[in-house]
Amino acid sequence: MSYAVKELFLTLQGEGAQTGMRAVFLRFAGCNLWTGREQDRDKAICKFCDTDFVGTDGEGGGKFAEAEALADAVAAMWGPGAVHRLVVCTGGEPLLQLDAALIGALHARGFRIAVESNGTVEAPDGIDWLCISPKAGAETVQRRGDELKLVYPQPDLLPDQVADWAFAHFFVQPMDGPEQKANIDAAIGWCLANPKWRLSLQTHKLTGIP
Repeated sequence: MSYAVKELFLTLQGEGAQTGMRAVFLRFAGCNLWTGREQDRDKAICKFCDTDFVGTDGEGGGKFAEAEALADAVAAMWGPGAVHRLVVCTGGEPLLQLDAALIGALHARGFRIAVESNGTVEAPDGIDWLCISPKAGAETVQRRGDELKLVYPQPDLLPDQVADWAFAHFFVQPMDGPEQKANIDAAIGWCLANPKWRLSLQTHKLTGIP
């Protein structure tokens, strides 16, 4: 299988349970809930996405003909050092491309594999940390993992609707955009009233980290 990668870069994880961890971000091109083109946003299932995942023209991006080549690129981006290696596979929707061959190749290079998915595709075996961010209007088939991160508020997908899914950690993350301040206040209020849930902020946007 070949892989289409929008961008590949070294950074710190900006949100969720692993906030602040050094990681290589492997952003796959393509998604099944939006084309990524602004002219299609109004018709998309996920209308609030703030990520560019179209094409393969980003930093470190490209088309990789085989898993070994892509895993080598991830390792080169990390640089020297064999401990605490973390790669975050994101998108778009990474589970449209992440497969057993790439999982094996990344593990062979000492990486712990984290995935950020919308949950519409069943996750393969071998993922070390699975974060699911469900979207209103989409069927979530992956209802278990390590971390559930709900962009908040989504009027048609409330935290109570997903609170009994099999995850170790539950986060609400305020939706970005013109109503961000109100959304942050609402998310804080939800966590205060519902201690099962934690607040996730996009610290990479607050700090200017890529």
